[in-house]
Amino acid sequence: MKFHKEGYVSLLITISVIVIANALVFYFAPGMAWLRWGVYVVSFLLLLTILQFFRSPIRKITVLDGTVLCPADGKVVIIEEAEEPEYFRDRRLQVSIFMSPVNVHVNRNPVSGLVRYFKYHPGKFLVAWHPKSSTQNERTTIVLQTPHGQEVLMRQIAGALARRIVWYVNEQDQVTQGEEFGFIKFGSRVDLFLPLGTEINVKIGDAVTGGMTVLGRLP
Repeated sequence: MKFHKEGYVSLLITISVIVIANALVFYFAPGMAWLRWGVYVVSFLLLLTILQFFRSPIRKITVLDGTVLCPADGKVVIIEEAEEPEYFRDRRLQVSIFMSPVNVHVNRNPVSGLVRYFKYHPGKFLVAWHPKSSTQNERTTIVLQTPHGQEVLMRQIAGALARRIVWYVNEQDQVTQGEEFGFIKFGSRVDLFLPLGTEINVKIGDAVTGGMTVLGRLP
């Protein structure tokens, strides 16, 4: 287990706030033991929250040609045929993973291949399960083309608490299945749009693990 680089600033701010709050209580309320212990407990919980949110497990990932690995830790909330209006402009098989604040928020490439398309969209911060979050929230759209010519679209979607989406890929990059492609802070969702005929190995409500769970097999 390691601490993700995207959390360094948040950790520094949190430690600074904790130090200042504890110093103020120590010097200005020396006789109020209940207040000091209250601040100690809140400080510990705040630090623990930041450490768990930005944790980044070390995972041994096996590249599996023809398969689609889960892009994030979380729960499967959508499996359905849907219209994809931005890039494909036709019907695809949509699989969506919801990440709660307690999940690992590292995002991973579902397949190996070439980044054919990338676009960042500023937007709102509706709750991640809202029907309009995929078209109105802050989000990125990334399309990967596998060595066999199949295209997989993945979309990072900010949630109600998220205020920053991070990505590490650009158009024409070659990426490897299971490697990190981004991070979303404080609650979010990742959508995949797969070719029709993709064999899906999960069902709605399943808990999945980024880079480890095989979501399906491409046709």
